[in-house]
Amino acid sequence: MAAVAVLAVGLLVPYLIHRSGSMSVPGWQGLVMPGPLSRKHAFLGQNCEACHTPHLGVTAEKCIACHAGAEAVLSKQSTVFHAKVGECAGCHVEHEGGERSVTMDHGVLVAAGHAQASLTKQNESVREAALAFARLLRPPHAEQEQATSLDCASCHSNRDPHRGLLGRECALCHELKTWKVASFRHPSPASTECAQCHQAPPSHYMMHFEMVSKRVAGKEHARVEQCYLCHTTDAWNSIRGVGWYKHH
Repeated sequence: MAAVAVLAVGLLVPYLIHRSGSMSVPGWQGLVMPGPLSRKHAFLGQNCEACHTPHLGVTAEKCIACHAGAEAVLSKQSTVFHAKVGECAGCHVEHEGGERSVTMDHGVLVAAGHAQASLTKQNESVREAALAFARLLRPPHAEQEQATSLDCASCHSNRDPHRGLLGRECALCHELKTWKVASFRHPSPASTECAQCHQAPPSHYMMHFEMVSKRVAGKEHARVEQCYLCHTTDAWNSIRGVGWYKHH
């Protein structure tokens, strides 16, 4: 008899939920909810169908219904790609509480067709220089081949420390999981071409450079572009003849 009752409840609850919505059977959500919603989605409470569609799970249409007009997201270069990506749950995960849970999965962007821009628009000499530099750093591998299909520069060019000198194909050197290039070797400490890659901080174009920086390093006649006179190549805060000195 007990088994029959359990079976009846097991059939009745889904029927009522499909017919009248998740709020029609109070309390059932607590039995299936894997964890609390994020703070931004907490207002949804136990209204499951706000995000979930029966038999389909979380669909992009549900997300777009609320977030399509998110000006803060669609107006920034680093996030404007959301306008073309139709798979939200691949990166945005709920029921983990806290502020929000985002797993940046570039593979989702590949699947969504966020492809590399046409290389015909790129200076071929720049491309060849980037390829030669990349080969020095590491050999190609499967993940890199996937990464090169992405138009990385469409999101990251505003923060390009190379100032466009190495072209748009970031994935020739960088991986999807981390921007740090593990096999990168800094030029010789004797190099005097630091300014080709490094931009001095704003303070070096103000009186702080004249009154503090040059005096600390003991280089009264140093110019801003002569980084090598004061700095070493192991860290910017390691000053030649002084040691570790952080003044920015």
